[in-house]
Amino acid sequence: MTYTHGHHESVLRSHTWRTAENSAAYLMPHLCSGLQLLDIGCGPGTVTVDLARLVAPGPAIGVDSSAEVVAQAKEYASNRDLPNLRFEVGDLFALAFEDESFDVVHAHQVLQHLDNPEAALVEMRRVLRPGGVLGARDGDFGAFTWAPADPVLDRWMQLYLSLTTRNGHNALVGRSLLALAHQAGFEDVTVSSSNWIFADPVARSWWGGLWADRVRYSRFAEQSVEYGLSDTAELDSIAQAFLGWAASDDGVFIVPHVEILARG
Repeated sequence: MTYTHGHHESVLRSHTWRTAENSAAYLMPHLCSGLQLLDIGCGPGTVTVDLARLVAPGPAIGVDSSAEVVAQAKEYASNRDLPNLRFEVGDLFALAFEDESFDVVHAHQVLQHLDNPEAALVEMRRVLRPGGVLGARDGDFGAFTWAPADPVLDRWMQLYLSLTTRNGHNALVGRSLLALAHQAGFEDVTVSSSNWIFADPVARSWWGGLWADRVRYSRFAEQSVEYGLSDTAELDSIAQAFLGWAASDDGVFIVPHVEILARG
């Protein structure tokens, strides 16, 4: 599986910022002590740790395809006093768990990076107990919006969509989560939406800075050049546009997400 973002520090800077509160609030009211939880595509584990606290002493397992990232998650969790939590390297299309093993399966920003998200949801449904809940949340890049307007940032979005399409992924998957859940066999599905918003000086500096680094140094940059979609000069101009946006007193960037709660 090709991961468009890769695991450059600028990518992990974003991933380690995520918490259950800012990334899984729609799921939290459905968690309670004693549930068995699986976090698919757990990344560096910051959200998983929060979820594990909510279901303790029930077991919580974080799974990711990257051994490097799983090692980082284990390090992050090592001093969190959560004996119910563990992390594993695994393939989300062939999970190493028996049928109906979990009360909760969670996947945040995962389906947009897959060439067959429906098959992934089918596999998640397999390990979900009857009456259990799948929580999935994905951004929809086509609905991202920002101000002030900047044609260079418009080009960044065009480039991102071209790159993800080249990799066989759907960066607009948020709007299709309901349909995908139905296709995977879920009948009871609730849909909601929430945003990340970056509008104060600290948030703008953080978001603009990490994207400036991503477009120059991450796998996004490498693949854009490798596939002939861009070049280093254009990528540098996009990075400068992000820094310019971050410096604007009027800068606003909205990242919308679609969320589903699907019951097995």
